[in-house]
Amino acid sequence: MRQGIRKVFVANRGEIAVRIVRAARELGMQTVLGCSAADVDSLAARMADEVVTVGPAAAARSYLDIGAVVAAAKGVSADAVHPGYGFLSENAEFAQAVVDAGLVFVGPSPRAITLMGDKAQARACAMKAGVPTVPGSDGVVENVAAALVAAEQVGYPVMLKAAAGGGGRGIRVATDAAELEAQYAIATREAQSAFGYGGLYLERFVALARHVDVQIIGDGERAIHLYERECSLQRRRQKLVEEAPSPSLDSDVRQRMCASAVALAESVGYRGVGTIEYLYEPKTSEFFFIEMNTRVQVEHPITEMITGIDIVRESLRLASGEPLKHIQSDVVLRGAAIECRINAEDAQKNFMPSPGKVSALRLPAGPGVRVDTHLYDGYSVPPFYDSLLAKVIVWDSCRSEAIERMKRALHELSFEGLKSTKALHLALLDDEGVRSGDYHTGYVEANLTRIVSGIPN
Repeated sequence: MRQGIRKVFVANRGEIAVRIVRAARELGMQTVLGCSAADVDSLAARMADEVVTVGPAAAARSYLDIGAVVAAAKGVSADAVHPGYGFLSENAEFAQAVVDAGLVFVGPSPRAITLMGDKAQARACAMKAGVPTVPGSDGVVENVAAALVAAEQVGYPVMLKAAAGGGGRGIRVATDAAELEAQYAIATREAQSAFGYGGLYLERFVALARHVDVQIIGDGERAIHLYERECSLQRRRQKLVEEAPSPSLDSDVRQRMCASAVALAESVGYRGVGTIEYLYEPKTSEFFFIEMNTRVQVEHPITEMITGIDIVRESLRLASGEPLKHIQSDVVLRGAAIECRINAEDAQKNFMPSPGKVSALRLPAGPGVRVDTHLYDGYSVPPFYDSLLAKVIVWDSCRSEAIERMKRALHELSFEGLKSTKALHLALLDDEGVRSGDYHTGYVEANLTRIVSGIPN
C-alpha cells in the first residue's frame, strides 16, 4: 500500500470509473465510488470497496455538485479524489475545494488547471514556451468590434472558440465579416451556457487539418511525452476513432511536436497526466498548439498499448507524491493501436440516442484486444449521461494489421437491447480514405452520407 494515498474517492461514472478502480486496486489502494442515484447498480459500484450516493440522477445535482462531492469524499475518510474525465475533471474551483478539504486532487494543481483551462491564457503560455500557435487574437476578444479587427489581421476564414471551452462546444467558423458578426453572438451564448463564461478568442481556421494529441506526464519539475495520437475522425467535433501513432507524421515532425509538448508542460511546472492538442497541416508540415487537457483523455488506452505505460496508475502514483518513474529514453514506440468508441446511438437515424437494457452481451477478446467498458449482461443504460458504451482497443505490429484486428474484434462484439455505432465503425474501417490514412478533421462529416448508406440494415 502506498503511504501517500490509502483510499481513493472516484468522482465519476462509466468506464473511466471502472478504469480508476482497477488502477487503484493494483496500487493497494481502497476505492470509494461517488455516484448518482442512477448509477448505484453500475459495474463500477459493484467493483468498488464502498459506494456513496452523492445526489440524484441529474448530473448538476450529483457529479457536478462540488459541495456534495467533496462532502462525500470527506465523509468516507478518503485521502484523495480522482475526477477521471468530463464532469469536474478540469474545474479549478473543484480542485481547490478538494485541496482545501485536506484531500489530494489526483491531477494538476488548481493553478495549472486555471492557466491551461483558459484557452487564451494557454495560448499565451504556449507562445512563451516557443510552441507554435495558430495565428489569432492576442487573448480574449471582448466584443464583436474587437473580433472584426482581429479577423482582418489574421485573415478569413476564422474560428471563434470559447476561452473556457472544450469538447467542441462554443466553436463557430466565419468566412467573412458579416458571418463573423452573426456567429459572435451565437458563440458567446453557447460558451456562457456550457461553461458559465462567454469569453471568446479567435484563430485562423485551418482547413483540411489533422487533429493530433501528445500525451505528457510530469512531476512538477520534469516531464516526458508518450508520443502522439491521431484524433481526426470526428463528427461534430466529437472523436469517433483514434489511433497511435499518427499515420500523418514523419519522424522529424513527430520529434518536434513531442518535444514542444514537453517544453510547454515543463514551463508551467505541470504535475500529473495531460494532453496537448495540435492542428497539423500535412502539406506544409506545420503544426499549431490548440489547447491542453489537464486530465486523463478518453483515448488514453491506445497510448498505453504502444508504450506499455499505465497512464491512470501513473496519475495515482504522481498524486501520491512520487517523482516520475520514467525518463524519456525509457519510452519506446512499439507497433500501432486503434480505439473505436462504441456509443448507444443509431447512426442510420441521425445518431438518435438509444438507452436501454443490455442483454446477451459478448465482448471481444484474443491477442492484442482490450475492451474498456462499464457494461454487463442485464445492465440498464441510463438516459441521463453521454452515450459511450465501450471502447474497443486493439494493438498489432503495424497499422494495416491493427485495422484488420479491429474489424475482427468488432465482429465479435455483440449485445441486444439497444442500438450502437458498431456498424458505423466497421464501415469506417473499410473506407478507402481511412485505410490509406488520407483523412482530416472534416472527413467524416463530408463523407457521412456515403459511409452510412453502406451500413447494412
